[in-house]
Amino acid sequence: MAHNDSVSVTIVTYNSGRFIKRCLESVLDQKYPYMDVIVIDNCSTDGTTDILEPFEDRVRIIYNDENIGFAAAQNQAISLSDSDWVLTLNPDVLLLPDFIEALVHAGNLDSRIGTVCGKLLTMSSGFDFPEKPVVDSTGIYFTPTLRHLDRGSLEIDNGHYRQYEYVFGATAAAALYRRQMIDDISLDGEFFDSDFFVYREDADVAWRAQLLGWRCIYAPYARGYHVRKALPGNRRALPAEINMHSVKNRFLLRLKNISGDLYRRNWVQITGRDLVVVACCILWEHSSLKAFWFIAKNYKRVMAKRRMIQQMQRADNDYIASWFSFEPVAKPAPKKFAGVMARSKAARR
Repeated sequence: MAHNDSVSVTIVTYNSGRFIKRCLESVLDQKYPYMDVIVIDNCSTDGTTDILEPFEDRVRIIYNDENIGFAAAQNQAISLSDSDWVLTLNPDVLLLPDFIEALVHAGNLDSRIGTVCGKLLTMSSGFDFPEKPVVDSTGIYFTPTLRHLDRGSLEIDNGHYRQYEYVFGATAAAALYRRQMIDDISLDGEFFDSDFFVYREDADVAWRAQLLGWRCIYAPYARGYHVRKALPGNRRALPAEINMHSVKNRFLLRLKNISGDLYRRNWVQITGRDLVVVACCILWEHSSLKAFWFIAKNYKRVMAKRRMIQQMQRADNDYIASWFSFEPVAKPAPKKFAGVMARSKAARR
């Protein structure tokens, strides 16, 4: 694409037949004209490939011979793109028609913005919407125990997320990433860490981006709907493999990204949470013990990544520490954001 605000929408499918048709239709109905769509199918066996076939004239589709994981497949899609922005999108997301346009406008208001997220609301797996809109995510935040959570999750949407705000990061279910940031923070050619395979890879990217001085902006007028499967409290309903990756990736996140300064500030909370996680794996969730074997086996590679990240850090330690709180942290964006976006919205009417 020649346009300097081009967007590549990258979608990874794995047995996503229940969702992908509606997702792609919402993407192709976007008002934003400067975009292309890349789908990587991770060897689905549920008929997803049959559903994708009619879209092959409008969407670039790659069919993998095996399931290489969400992170690696997203990297595969990103490597096939050459756009200014990349919108990672889950197949269980529906976008309102001006979603991409609103994200790009917000991202272009500050060259330090590397990630843009909008307001995701919940919907059921049958694409039904609650009688009252319920928030899925308005960005992610970290607690001092190193849990990462979705800001506003399961709150009734009563309009209190109306302002442009800087947040820690975005859920990769629908996150717009600046190409310049992708190139800047990638390690050995990987934007998402393929060791994560699935789950928490977006939190890893968010943390690394913050360390390297990039910002994430929440754009309230970009709206979509998401079927959320993994939520705090429903762990027992998730497949054992997902829970194992969750445990593994919790420790990968810390080993790679945490500074000595941040650990010293929160070591009591971190250690307490770690003891709970380890005890649960030993006493009940035995299938997740494989997470610790993976970390031990790949410890040298993980620490090599850590050294690269720590050497690249540009952000001040106090600034990084300010994001870790038991309550969601958001920092106000300049007032010019609201004014510029209001004029832009009026001009598009």
